[in-house]
Amino acid sequence: MTDGSAPSRPTPAGDEHRPTRAGRRRAPTGPRRWLAAGGLAALAAGGLAALAAVVAVTLAVRGGAAPACAAPPPRALPAGVLAAPPLGSTVHSGKATFYDSKGAGGNCSRPTAPANHLYVALGPDEYAAGASCGGHLDVTGPRGTVRVLVMDQCPECEPGHLDLSAEAFARIADPVQGVVKVSYRAVVDPPLPGPLTFRVKEGASQWWFAVLVGDHGNPLRAVEVRQGGSWRAAAREDYNYWLIPSGAGPGPYTIRVTDAYGHRATATGIRMLPGQVQRSTVRMYGAGAPARSATPSRSPSARPSARPSASVTPSTTAPPGTPAVVDAAAAPATLAPVPAGCG
Repeated sequence: MTDGSAPSRPTPAGDEHRPTRAGRRRAPTGPRRWLAAGGLAALAAGGLAALAAVVAVTLAVRGGAAPACAAPPPRALPAGVLAAPPLGSTVHSGKATFYDSKGAGGNCSRPTAPANHLYVALGPDEYAAGASCGGHLDVTGPRGTVRVLVMDQCPECEPGHLDLSAEAFARIADPVQGVVKVSYRAVVDPPLPGPLTFRVKEGASQWWFAVLVGDHGNPLRAVEVRQGGSWRAAAREDYNYWLIPSGAGPGPYTIRVTDAYGHRATATGIRMLPGQVQRSTVRMYGAGAPARSATPSRSPSARPSARPSASVTPSTTAPPGTPAVVDAAAAPATLAPVPAGCG
């Protein structure tokens, strides 16, 4: 998992836009053990130069320098297993631990942790390269059930291992236990805090576009930007921004958002204001929203789909606690049929 910091400012070329993130809360002990073993080997061999190098690196680590192997390498999935977020009504069994993001928004690039401090980090299989971000889980433990927002990734967690916030863990178990057995399931269409929000990434321009979508309730399947009379599909990065590497023009933008269950909403008037949260007046679903598709999408990757669906009825209710600085215009409430197989 990351330390919860937002992705770094992108640079003007290619993959250099991809953010770098420090390792999460647990400092690995492996590098220190390796250094100790390396030092003994060098001493036994009489290689003073090698020993001096090992001592220098050890001092650097003790002085606070982060080892290059701070995060564990990605685990290979078993044959036939696809990374996918928890969806639908399936009940899963597993275990829960807890951690504290210290107010930061996690690997999903939220500006901050949710105000109620109820969130969860998932292992790579269920985090699914960001496909779970913004969804919700109901987690049941010895003391009861708590609803949490998927906000972060836990690189060391196996499938079924939930790393809850300390506050969420305390709702379902005694924190003294540290690890408890749990069951959990996805929440379909949870109550929305308000209309969709959009945050254009720092460093974006008319030649490089990246946007973070918030307050969508269910995990997202696709984000598209209208340009030149047609829709351009953005690609989801594992830090949850939706990217068009060649840019989408200077804006303002019309952005169409589709979730894993076929809900679709279109917002207009999103401007090129990097780093600012823009609040639209259109909700992902709710009163007057079109029916969703019956089968949830379980995409094995975080790449979006550009299938057409329907827009929803705009709402002017502002999300409580949203750090919005700009209101974007809402799209007209138009309806289009959801094709068979959507979702």
